[in-house]
Amino acid sequence: MDDVELRQLVPHVLSVLVRRGADFATAEDAVQEALIRALSAWESELPSDPTGWLITVAWRDFLDMTRSEAARRHRELRFDTEPPAGAIPSADDTLNLYFLCAHPDLTSSSAVALTLRGTVALWNRAAPAGTPVVSCSSLTARASSSNAAATVSPECACRPSS
Repeated sequence: MDDVELRQLVPHVLSVLVRRGADFATAEDAVQEALIRALSAWESELPSDPTGWLITVAWRDFLDMTRSEAARRHRELRFDTEPPAGAIPSADDTLNLYFLCAHPDLTSSSAVALTLRGTVALWNRAAPAGTPVVSCSSLTARASSSNAAATVSPECACRPSS
């Protein structure tokens, strides 16, 4: 089945989803996801009922999207965005920040740059001579590509150069 024939099925699949109770925008997104899956799944063999296949996959995608959105809303309601009332304990997280910036998955030049930027507040322009200078984009790429991405805190992230 070529792209033109596949596109001709979209209005029918979309109308079935809307008739089942899906809102139009989410139904469109679900149909697009189903089309992407169809292109990869139908390379080797076309299903006996392409329209039925698209409707089934799009409906399941719609349900997944709806459940995901409901779970997100539930999490947002459950965890109030307002800080708790009362005194906020003062804690010095500097040591924790040092450990995060010196994570073993980071290269030594990235660790030095993160430490200077995150804890000493030195930036590329103010870095002492001989200090490895790493651009923000390469530093961010290194940090996010390592396994330390989940443990490197936002305090270690570089700020955009001005």
